[in-house]
Amino acid sequence: MTKNMATPSKAMILAIGTAFPPNIIYQSDYPDYYFNATNSEHLSELKEKLTRICVGSNIQKRHFYLTDEMLKDHPNLATHREPTLDSRNQLLAPGVLNLAKDAAEQALKEWSQPRSRITHLIFHTATGCVDMPGPDYELLKLLGLGLTVNRYMLFHNGCYAGGTVLRLAKDIVENNPDARILAVCSESTLSIFRGPSAANIDTLVGQALFGDGAGAMILGCNPDLAVERPLYEIISASQSIIPGSAEAVGGRVEEAGFVLFLKPSVPIYITNNIKECLSRVLEPLGITDWNSVFWIVHPGGRKILDGIENELKLDKERLLATRKVLEEYGNILSGGVIFVMDEMMKRSKKQGMTTTGEGAEFGVLLGFGPGITIETSVLRSMQIPIDA
Repeated sequence: MTKNMATPSKAMILAIGTAFPPNIIYQSDYPDYYFNATNSEHLSELKEKLTRICVGSNIQKRHFYLTDEMLKDHPNLATHREPTLDSRNQLLAPGVLNLAKDAAEQALKEWSQPRSRITHLIFHTATGCVDMPGPDYELLKLLGLGLTVNRYMLFHNGCYAGGTVLRLAKDIVENNPDARILAVCSESTLSIFRGPSAANIDTLVGQALFGDGAGAMILGCNPDLAVERPLYEIISASQSIIPGSAEAVGGRVEEAGFVLFLKPSVPIYITNNIKECLSRVLEPLGITDWNSVFWIVHPGGRKILDGIENELKLDKERLLATRKVLEEYGNILSGGVIFVMDEMMKRSKKQGMTTTGEGAEFGVLLGFGPGITIETSVLRSMQIPIDA
């Protein structure tokens, strides 16, 4: 094990796991699939529009929990606004839970410590059904965690919530130094799948961007370097809202399921406010060169990434990890930044780097979502263990 010079009092990410459904649809095939599955082939103009969105998305493929068999058994899911809430909840509950379990098992395996050491569980989903007790309760039982584990269930925070769980975990472990937290974000687009409508173009944008997946992390302070391998140290974590942006992105639960609204102004809002957000967290560390840090950005869409890259004048390689996740999985909502962290580590190792941040000491994690809310975490990369 290599020596790690991390500050002992700071929260650290000790392991990462990811999971996604086996059902794959390639982006080039998605317009044909979608309009056939929703019996909407006659809406040729909308199909052409979806095709243009898919071509410009820079997404190659996405993974989906929804299958043809589910659509056959629940044909109301293929309509635009028929009551479908019961059908969706019936399918989403096991889907979101099983993805969460698979990602958590991967993180626990990487951590390689007795799961009896887990003291806290944080679970977020923006797409799972709202049950009491929730999926956090069910996941605890599936994983065989202790019945005294402290649980936090977060619903419908949206795409920024990968940063939210980091912020919450940081607060918990830095006030409970012996704590070990399992944090999970699990999402399924089954919640927003519905037929097209000329009156609601937001539906088409959502169909072209979002994919299914779950990310999990183990977090704690004061790692035992004989048996634990810190990956990233969380220097700071904060949240802010872009003024006047509340109507740009969001959704509501209706009888027809989760109805999304997503306006073209989202990338503009983020681009116009990103410098102020970054200056607030990086300048206290003496960092003013945006290209000197590594970037873990929510893979929200090509236009968002292009806007950030152009506004900050970033070198092309800075956002390659995020663009790779967008290409392979699409926008996987709250789990996206966890996938990007995992990709960042793989890239670092492949390039022969000694740290998890592709050679940079400090990095920024950015999550964007309804509000528009921005979660910003400053991370420090850790040395890659020689036996990793």
